[in-house]
Amino acid sequence: METIKADLIYPISAIVGEGSLWDDDNQQLLWVDILDHKIYAFNPKTGSNTGYDLGQDIGTVVITESGLWAYADQDGIGYFDSKTGHKIDGPKPELNHPEIRFNDGKCDPRGTFWAGTMAYDCRVGAGVLYEFDAMGNTIEKIKNTTISNGLVWSMDGSKFYFIDSLTYEVHQYDYDLKTGHIKNKKVVAVVDKEIGLPDGMAIDTEDHLWVALYGGGKVIRINPETGAVVFEVILPVPYITSCVFGGENLDELYITSASYSMSKEQLEEYPLSGSLFKVKVPFKGILPNKMKDNLKQSNT
Repeated sequence: METIKADLIYPISAIVGEGSLWDDDNQQLLWVDILDHKIYAFNPKTGSNTGYDLGQDIGTVVITESGLWAYADQDGIGYFDSKTGHKIDGPKPELNHPEIRFNDGKCDPRGTFWAGTMAYDCRVGAGVLYEFDAMGNTIEKIKNTTISNGLVWSMDGSKFYFIDSLTYEVHQYDYDLKTGHIKNKKVVAVVDKEIGLPDGMAIDTEDHLWVALYGGGKVIRINPETGAVVFEVILPVPYITSCVFGGENLDELYITSASYSMSKEQLEEYPLSGSLFKVKVPFKGILPNKMKDNLKQSNT
């Protein structure tokens, strides 16, 4: 199995860096710091990392067809115009549950936004994976989850992969491209607890899965047909949270990390915790799906 090392590209002490997403139109990386309420836009050419404070804990971000950013915050979703700073509220299914927040999420091939919730105390079974469509409908896709993570679709759109982190498993569902329905859940990989907690996930053009290991200091590439780990990326920090393919050829893996709850001694040992990393890999990723919406980006 080949092992390579990722390089630091932006030093920052993010509390919980997450939600990495490649913005191909603007050749930039979008990512979030969940507990610092920030959506960041990192420009690889200039090295700049612009932050936008959304005022609530932010789990993830996606791009809409109109150019807005849709995000999952503490109690639901909203839309943000990065040019004007204007926010538009979307559905808020957890408005009356302050003990719950949204975590990871992505858009499906149909252009709907899937995002899952979790309890702040990680209570088992407290979460739900939701689907949000352009008409403002909210659909419960998977109930009784604990920490929603991952979320990727196969190249042909026939499979949906999902991680509920505390199961230490990667789940596969049959996905219906016309309806968005999922069925026939099965386990395609089990992550050894000794190597870390499975967190965010990406997928490449060979339909292999790239899983960030929280506490494991690495990203592993999994063959879902066999469950075997066939490639790994090592990082100089332990808490790896998400990964995404980016760059002009989609062969650069961008990786986020966290510094949350680390002791003074741990931070001294791993001073780059919370930073952004990148590595060029001999594989290519898939562009993210955009969310269909009925909104327009402001020109003012």
